[in-house]
Amino acid sequence: MPDAFVEMKAVTRRFGETVAVDGLDLEIPAGLIVGFIGPSGAGKTTTVRLLTGALSPSSGTVRVLGEDPRRLTRRSRARIGYMPQLPSVNPELSADENVDFAASLFGLVWPRRRRRVGEILELVGLGSVRRRRAGQLSGGMRRRVELASALVHDPDLAFLDEPTAGLDPILRRVIWGELHRRRALGRTILVTTQHVDEAAECDLVVLITEGRAVAVSSPDDLRRAASGGDVVEVETRLPFDPFGLGDIPGLLRVDRTGPRAFRAIVEDAGRVTPALTGALAAAGVEVGSAREWRPTFDAVFATLVDRARSDPSVAPPPATTGPDGARVEGPTPR
Repeated sequence: MPDAFVEMKAVTRRFGETVAVDGLDLEIPAGLIVGFIGPSGAGKTTTVRLLTGALSPSSGTVRVLGEDPRRLTRRSRARIGYMPQLPSVNPELSADENVDFAASLFGLVWPRRRRRVGEILELVGLGSVRRRRAGQLSGGMRRRVELASALVHDPDLAFLDEPTAGLDPILRRVIWGELHRRRALGRTILVTTQHVDEAAECDLVVLITEGRAVAVSSPDDLRRAASGGDVVEVETRLPFDPFGLGDIPGLLRVDRTGPRAFRAIVEDAGRVTPALTGALAAAGVEVGSAREWRPTFDAVFATLVDRARSDPSVAPPPATTGPDGARVEGPTPR
């Protein structure tokens, strides 16, 4: 087994004069959900196509399961699931026939194949229309058929390109629940999405813009990188000037948000908040509330993308470990 399921070293992909992927470095171990997140045209789908062997890099090296994805062994291919962004279902076949065909390609034999097809179609909410021709299904239903086809053989490594596009919030939660279940079993899942709120569902987020990975970190580390630390939101009973707080260990800066409110940027909210409220009490200031404030991922990504565009040499430091302590590497700031 390779130390990393996915490796990209200085990978660039050009289409004529257009650079779709620009010097991407990435190393991902097993057992993570990795989200490639960014605006349309950022390079997410191109990255997935490089990892599946559908495209060759213009420069750099790509390894998947320790092999060149363009020359994967049959055994390695059987361990991979792929849901493309473009439609791939056969409109003349029914939903279950499409999924059954995918399962047969990966060697699932009857009756196990029949059981798995039924299970996965129920999971994606298509059990009641499994006999309906794919050409008669809605666009969202066809996407679910494609997702079922990618997961029916329970792959060790799955590439899912926009799996929740066009799905309602309830079904999105069901899909993410299944992805978390698979991750708990040691599976590795790489997901692209334009739903930035789905970053919270991932163990590791690769923020891509203009073909560059401007951040590779856990969701919490991304929030800290955007804000400059943890953020504590404080409201006092009476108007108060927070700039006179003095020297509190771990307090990085203060942003006033109102006559009786301010946000304190701190190194660690759990450690600094008691010291902060204690300093206020010592100054005779009654605190109405003090709680950690977490910016939305829309705000986080907007901040990080704007920062990268204004100064491409600056990027937040990458996470060095995954949720189980596994080593994770990201881009080197340029």
